[in-house]
Amino acid sequence: MKVLVTGASGFIGAALCDSLLVRGDIVVGLTRDPQRARRTNPGIEWQPWEPTLERPPAQAFEGVEAVVNLLGEKINQRWTEEAKRRIMESRRTGTHNLIGAIAGLERKPKVLVNQSAIGFYGDRGEAIVDESAERGEGYDAEVVGEWEAAAREVEGTGVRLVIVRTGHVLDPRGGLLAELLPPFKLGVGGPLAGGSQYMSWIHIDDEVGILLWALDNEKVSGVVNSTAPNPVTNREFSQAIGRALRRPAAMPVPGFVLDLKFGREFGQVLRGGQRVMPRRALDLGYEFRYADIDSALKSLL
Repeated sequence: MKVLVTGASGFIGAALCDSLLVRGDIVVGLTRDPQRARRTNPGIEWQPWEPTLERPPAQAFEGVEAVVNLLGEKINQRWTEEAKRRIMESRRTGTHNLIGAIAGLERKPKVLVNQSAIGFYGDRGEAIVDESAERGEGYDAEVVGEWEAAAREVEGTGVRLVIVRTGHVLDPRGGLLAELLPPFKLGVGGPLAGGSQYMSWIHIDDEVGILLWALDNEKVSGVVNSTAPNPVTNREFSQAIGRALRRPAAMPVPGFVLDLKFGREFGQVLRGGQRVMPRRALDLGYEFRYADIDSALKSLL
């Protein structure tokens, strides 16, 4: 199968592309700098694209049977007005331009798997939520809502759409775990802002597994939560990192430290959380390789 991937240079995209190549698929990557990308991963067919300014080139879709859209400015940064604009437009306008290119093709891909995020649900405290829950409140929920709305523009073209709402992807090469590891390795890690907030996480192998499963299975469509079936509190997560590293994990990080690093608005998001269940993935037959936090972190660390 020939698969086009946006966001292929991120840690999730790189892991997905590696898995596609290993199983014998042909991978096309869209990037702002094809020459640099070719030096990093020459096994991918790289094509140029400025996501917020233009549609991808038509030649990038030649022979493509499936598209995975992982595009998006990183969310874990200080939310200045300029950063918020980039976060929103990279997802909303970038996805809109991608769908515009797909809609104009004479021979369209069979499926679009579009990345999303559990930020859609907003801060839900201890309440258990699944794909049937309505959108929450806050800027992160607004961004994800716009992102998904742009992806739904493909509906009516005959392309099967899967929206994958992803939790915290655990991988020491990127994301939340990469940021937390240095203090934990030094023995000064601990729960964030009290640690009572729920964290819905997923091992990188299962994140890639769900993306591939969504690509390959025609019965999968609509929204799917990509989170392990056993969410934990931030305190439990911190203790599990400590066990995996054999380091203490009792040094709490006060909320004001989060505000100093990320600003008040994103600091508030980190104080909140979601207790998300992957109901549709389980109902449709996906089998998680890592369902509990200890086995996941042991394999990674």
